[in-house]
Amino acid sequence: MKDDRLYLIHITECIERVERYTSRGRDEFMADTMAQDAVLRNLQILAESTERLSPELKGCHPEVDWRGISGFRNILVHDYLGVNMIRVWEIVQGPLGELKDNINKILLKIGNSKGP
Repeated sequence: MKDDRLYLIHITECIERVERYTSRGRDEFMADTMAQDAVLRNLQILAESTERLSPELKGCHPEVDWRGISGFRNILVHDYLGVNMIRVWEIVQGPLGELKDNINKILLKIGNSKGP
């Protein structure tokens, strides 16, 4: 569980960065290729971190779409020319928030939250 906790904390840190990089709104994000690159990189790191979580932890939390995250990672890494930034924005505004909530709940459940 120790490694799982570290990866979960790392995932929340990536999500927080993505939230900062997209905080100026959709139009600003779509016009800022540096913000887009930063978001894509953090989503890739986040997804890679989920790959390193133990099967036991993933099995205890079917509410998280681990397979979907893995599939998204594969698109980011292997089909990077096909990444649709509108779809990335939609993910940031929807499923990413759900993931953040779920990861925070898991951290609380295992008794090791990141802090306030």
